[in-house]
Parts: sequence; C-alpha cells; structure tokens
Amino acid sequence: MNFALILFVLLVVSFAMWLLDVLWLKKRREHAAEAALTAYDAHAKSRATDERTLATERVLLVEKLTRRPWYLEYTASFFPVILLVFVLRSFLFEPFRIPSGSMIPTLQIGDLILVNKYQYGIRLPIVNKKIVPIGDPQRGDVIVFRFPHNPAQDYIKRVVGLPGDRVEYRGKQLVINGARVPTTPAERYFEEGRVQYYAQYVEKLGSVEHRIIVNEGPSMPPMRGFQHTHPKACDYSIDGVSCRVPAGHYFVMGDNRDNSEDSRYWGFVPDENIVGRAFFIWMNFGNMGRIGSFH
Repeated sequence: MNFALILFVLLVVSFAMWLLDVLWLKKRREHAAEAALTAYDAHAKSRATDERTLATERVLLVEKLTRRPWYLEYTASFFPVILLVFVLRSFLFEPFRIPSGSMIPTLQIGDLILVNKYQYGIRLPIVNKKIVPIGDPQRGDVIVFRFPHNPAQDYIKRVVGLPGDRVEYRGKQLVINGARVPTTPAERYFEEGRVQYYAQYVEKLGSVEHRIIVNEGPSMPPMRGFQHTHPKACDYSIDGVSCRVPAGHYFVMGDNRDNSEDSRYWGFVPDENIVGRAFFIWMNFGNMGRIGSFH
C-alpha cells in the first residue's frame, strides 16, 4: 500500500472541497441565512415574544443555515490537518516500524523510529525526485530506502560503501578500499527471540561507532541472489564477496551480519530509492524503555 499516494489523494480531494466551500458554498449558505433572517424578523413583529427569546432563535437559525453539511465536514474541514501531516511526512520526518531483526543490536523488532527526510535533499512526494540537493549519505548512516527489486517495500540498513568504493566481506571481516574496518570485541549478545548468543563487536565506519553481531563459529559465505541490481559489479567466492559500488548507488548491510539480506546478496541501493536517515526511536510497545537517538 502506497500511503504517500493515498495521503496525496486525500489532500487533493479535501483541498478541492475546501476551496469550493470558501469560494462558493459558504457564501451561498450565508446568503440563505440572511434571507431567512429577514423573513424571520418580518414574522417576529407579529409575535408577542421577548427580545431575549428572539435573539436566541436568530442565533440558532444562523448556526443551522451556515453550518457545513456532512460531506464538507468529512472533506473540507480536514484539509488543514491533512496538509500539515502531508508536509511533515513528505519533507521533514516520517515514522517507520522495524519489522525484522536484521539491524539487531542497534534496532529491535517493533521499534518505532523517525526518519529525517530532508538531510539528503528535498524530494518531490510520490515520485521521490530530488529537487534541492542538501547532502549525501555517509558511511555509518542508517537509512530507510525502497527495496530496488520491489519499490513498494521499505528496507532499513546501514550504509557501508559509497559510490566508487571497493567493498569486501570475507571471513566476517569488512574491508573498504583495501583497509580493514576497525572492530573491537564486546560482550556476547543474547537475542531473546532466537534464544541464542552471538559474538558482538564495536565497529567504526568513518566517524560512526556502532555495534554488530555475528554468529559464533563458521557461517555460509554470501551468495548472489536470484535478483541482483548489478551482477557484474560483484565477485563471489568460497570465502566471501567483493563489490565495486556503481556511481549513484550505495552498498548497505545489516548490523546483524549473519541474519540480514542486504547488498551482499541483491545489489546496491540507487540514490533515488533513499527515503531518509533513521535517527530516533520514539517507542516500542514491547519495551517501553526504548526511546532515544541511535548511531
């Protein structure tokens, strides 16, 4: 379901009804109210009614005749709210829910996060075309993007390789442009969902330090998936994979290195598929204490 498209349609419909009401329907109701008041006042002269009662009846009559009909209450009246939500969601911040464990330990299943949508440039809603370039993803950024092989599906991973980089992953070791990415051993990580311990490390990508986990013991090397964005850009062997990141694309990986379907398998993320940078956990209904920024 394309929520952005649905929201845009609601915005257009509510704006059209709001504009119709402002330019025509409201004035028509007001003219009808004026005519009814004139008739009411003429009739009231023949009635022996006190001034307070007459004033109250006039107010009720005006309210009844100038009140928006139900179809405008459910369209035009919501226009300011829908406009605010559309602007916030399209150009500033968008909420997402973490559906899988590929970013453990940084992000947990069920985390509700916020994504900064303007840090990498202002894009047109729906088509996601960048119209105002502001910045580019950097190594270590956690990004939300539309999956290249199914743009209707949103993924979240960490940027590892930038355009032009040579990225290698062999023997659970990440190498970028010939330099091993520094890692420091940390305490073992216990994942409650799988009831399993993992080896945990603090990895430094650029200026960002974050935690990763890997299976203890040997694991299967990455293999090219059935669909790959650039099959000729990656070399697969028994000990791992080596890729040259194409221009305008990014190599991404999950922090849960042995339980993440990422660029090692299906290819690269084109810049036009990037939604924004994830930066804040605002709730997790399974763990109310999870709130705050992350790297």
